[in-house]
Amino acid sequence: MPELAWPWLIVALPLPWLARRWLRPATPGRALHLPHPGLPSMAAVSVRAAGPRAGLFVLAWLCLVAAAARPQWVGPPQAQQRSGRSMMLAVDLSGSMRTDDMRLAGHPVSRFGAVEAIASDFIARRSGDELGLVLFGSRAFLVTPLTYDLSAVTAQLQGAAVGLAGTETAIGDAVAVSVKRLAALPQEARVLVLLTDGVNNAGSIAPLEAAKAAKAAGVRIYTIGIGADRMSVPDFFGSRTINPSADLDVGMLTAMAEQTGGRFFRATDSAQLADAYRTIDALEPMPQRAPALRPRYELFRWPLGAAVLLFALAALSRVGRVRREQPA
Repeated sequence: MPELAWPWLIVALPLPWLARRWLRPATPGRALHLPHPGLPSMAAVSVRAAGPRAGLFVLAWLCLVAAAARPQWVGPPQAQQRSGRSMMLAVDLSGSMRTDDMRLAGHPVSRFGAVEAIASDFIARRSGDELGLVLFGSRAFLVTPLTYDLSAVTAQLQGAAVGLAGTETAIGDAVAVSVKRLAALPQEARVLVLLTDGVNNAGSIAPLEAAKAAKAAGVRIYTIGIGADRMSVPDFFGSRTINPSADLDVGMLTAMAEQTGGRFFRATDSAQLADAYRTIDALEPMPQRAPALRPRYELFRWPLGAAVLLFALAALSRVGRVRREQPA
């Protein structure tokens, strides 16, 4: 149905009439005496000729005021696509994320390569959530503030590179940066998904202290420890098997998750990483009902276009009259 966004602007309708009433033209000092009484007055002719032009100006003014009042067409109620949940992703970019101990579609990939592919799918399925991205290494950086534009979050993640934030791992700082952004919002559900492959060895905030701050702010932390537990590497005698995730602090990541009401996941391959994201997706479901919104379509362009056209017609009629009155 039609509706005016700014109906109070209708009070501007009488402004031209008031201006004409208050700003009367000065009375001429002498009257014009015609030598021939039967000759019609040019002023009278001008008044008669100005009648249609005045009507055009009146209609143009009405259309202009109507456009200023912003007419809109309000559509039927539609289900809102936003969940009201705020979720921050904190991804490790330390030097160890280059380790090629993961497999994706049967091909060996680095840890960050697996995270990039699987986390992008997770982001795409969170339509309706407000997402942000924190990348951390020796320091933590907010790369994408909380936004509903999931494609922007995906683009920032895919454009990142290992070592961009330093080669060490500042887990506590990453949690602190994420919690600071989440705690400032009034949303009921605040979630942090932290992915790392190592131990906290940089930064100024201890991870468990940061987890306490997260709990106080109502932020649940889901931690994911990524990296294979067996890997063959060449040596002088051929090859040997090592544990590339020996430095992963499972106890600390588990304590952080449990302290805030979240959960710890161990992902030794791409399948387990995908399962971890699917589980988080199920633990943080989208609400079944959301407040309905009514779409609004702006209609001011039509009366504005009519006003411009009427003003142009009035101006052209005046130009034509002046040319006809000029002596040959």
